[in-house]
Amino acid sequence: MERNEIKAVIEGLLFVSGDEGIDRKQIAQVLEIDSKELNLIIDDLKESYAKPDRGMAIVEYAGSLQFVTKPDHAVYYERLVETPGHSTLSQAALETLAIIAYKQPITRSEIEEVRGVKTEKPLHTLSAKGLVKEVGRAEGTGRAILYGTTKAFLEHFGLQNIKELPPLPENIKEESVEQEADLFFSKFQESLSTDDR
Repeated sequence: MERNEIKAVIEGLLFVSGDEGIDRKQIAQVLEIDSKELNLIIDDLKESYAKPDRGMAIVEYAGSLQFVTKPDHAVYYERLVETPGHSTLSQAALETLAIIAYKQPITRSEIEEVRGVKTEKPLHTLSAKGLVKEVGRAEGTGRAILYGTTKAFLEHFGLQNIKELPPLPENIKEESVEQEADLFFSKFQESLSTDDR
């Protein structure tokens, strides 16, 4: 594999690993390349993304590499979140919110097990709207981020605490948690739309 192709694969790996990141050892194993060569390529990538004409940066926290947005651009991301077109939640975001509400604290991979699809974008949307937040780290390898709902979530639904969520039917299958909660969470769409009028 050529060096540019290796760089492209590393970019893809960083993208799919999301906020959990990926360590150098994992990348070396996936690409089946020497760690010394990998380190040189990663250094090149980090330098390339540090340039002002790039919208993302590559950072390394606790041994894990990940893509992040640049702090200099934060004002634009805030404007995006505040635009009227972003006032409602997609079906994917509503499903993700329902799963987090009923099963918190929960990791992204656990949410994806229930939904059966990637959940990175809905999680970013919910975090940007202040409805979910990082509430800790899971035990074990990688110490994945645990997500939970926020005070803003409770306020939107008129709840004093999470125990006031309507109960789910007994003997419910894990895969259908988001379907059972859809009726309740569809009210959220209406409340967001009403708030913007």
